[in-house]
Order: sequence, then structure tokens, then C-alpha cells
Amino acid sequence: MSTYKMAVIGEEDLIRGFGLLGLELFPVASGQEARDLLSGLKDDRDYGVIFITESIAQGFTGEIEEWGSRPLPCITYIPGMAGSEGYATERIRRIVEKAVGVDILKGKEVGKK
Repeated sequence: MSTYKMAVIGEEDLIRGFGLLGLELFPVASGQEARDLLSGLKDDRDYGVIFITESIAQGFTGEIEEWGSRPLPCITYIPGMAGSEGYATERIRRIVEKAVGVDILKGKEVGKK
């Protein structure tokens, strides 16, 4: 059985707490810095999951989606400084629609009933 590492990329103040959970921290100040870093990490076979803040991922979500089509690492968004910007919800909606064949989450937001 393989053991994979987990990483988190984002603003230093936001990701600091993830270090307490054993995740490797990669603080960045810009989207370009994150893009370059993520480009290297995605090919590192040691990582199973990479979290990236939505605010840092702005501007290259298309590339993240391309990279996310591979089985590992799983690249997923976490809310940034301004809270959730909807990237994670939209990505889950597309994945479910592709798997099921219909948008069963249409109009449903997290936390709403």
C-alpha cells in the first residue's frame, strides 16, 4: 500500500493551520508563483492530494481542470481570503454531471435546503 503526502498552496495566513494536520505548506503571494509551483508538484508522484486556495487559483483554473483529469494528485480548491468564490462547487457540479449524465445539483447551493 502506498502512502501519499498532502500539500496546500495559498496565502500564508490561510494555510498555516493545515501544517498542524501534517500537510506540507507552500505559501505563495501570487497566482503565477502558485502556477509554477503546482506545475512541478503535479508531476511529483509523492503527492496524493493538493489543496489550493480559490483566490490564488484565479486566472489558471483551466489548467487546474486539465491537470485534475488525472487520477493523482487530486487537486481541489479551498476558500480563500474572501471566502468561497464558487470554483469548488462548480467543479463538483461538472464532475457529477459527467458521471451521472445530468446536472442533479442545479440550483442547489451548499448549506441551502
